[in-house]
Amino acid sequence: MNIQLGLKTDCIETRYSFPWLFDLLAEEGIPNIQLGSFYELYALDDTYFTELRREAESRGLRIKSVFTAHRELGGFFVGDVRMERAARKGFERLLEVGVLVGADYVGSNPGAVYRDQPPAQKAAGTATYLRNLKELSRRAHRFGLKGLTMEPMSCLAEPPTTPEEMRHYIGEMRTDHAANPATTVPTYLCGDISHGLADINKQIIHSNTELFIAGIPMMNEFHFKNTDAIYGSTFGFNPEEKQKGIVDLVAFKTLCDRHADQWPVDDVVGYLEIMGPKIGRDYSDPHLGTELRTSLRAIKEVFA
Repeated sequence: MNIQLGLKTDCIETRYSFPWLFDLLAEEGIPNIQLGSFYELYALDDTYFTELRREAESRGLRIKSVFTAHRELGGFFVGDVRMERAARKGFERLLEVGVLVGADYVGSNPGAVYRDQPPAQKAAGTATYLRNLKELSRRAHRFGLKGLTMEPMSCLAEPPTTPEEMRHYIGEMRTDHAANPATTVPTYLCGDISHGLADINKQIIHSNTELFIAGIPMMNEFHFKNTDAIYGSTFGFNPEEKQKGIVDLVAFKTLCDRHADQWPVDDVVGYLEIMGPKIGRDYSDPHLGTELRTSLRAIKEVFA
């Protein structure tokens, strides 16, 4: 197993073009792209995405994954069939986009339970999500995708979070795939090295390292980003950020290597996922390129 490097595209939304980002990645020797969703994605013509694919491939890059950026497909969890239908329709379009850009994997975070709803809604939402995901797995197979993905999050309202929840979600999908290998695709975790679980009193229940290790046997891709001690903010890996953050890239490389035989796929990709400086300011937007290059180089120094 060899970890390849990539970048998730959320950071350019509303302020830089895809060609600008693709040029930067080509210059930095980062070959993989995770296309983050944006507001227009669900309504754009197919030709937009075939052209986007050509733009990437002309620079020697690959859009290998498509993944949500705004928690916009969470309607499976709120107990409203209209929201469920909207989430399903959006996910189906996300699969179509994945095919158009030539991706292997398409996914999202499953969704969130409203905090004013009763605890039972979490179990009901989980059942609704998994039922839909099993049906979407069949559509993904017909489309020729390699798999679906879901992201473990950092609070109990956004499952799967705990190791037990990860095993339940992926276990359900693996059982369905094993029973229907000719009509479904595998489902994996898209992990995040900055996600951990702190309770209402900011006490750490599961560290980011603990959750990452628990997820490795179910994980095919993950997000690189830095965070603080209670997972309250995320940022990159410039010298100042490495000083204030808790993510040690060298330690994570050692961890990945130590568990090398547990990853379920050979082509694991870690995508830098940071938003960079404040969006929409003349004094901040121009610094995005420098912030991306600095973090990508810090990751390459350890993982390349």
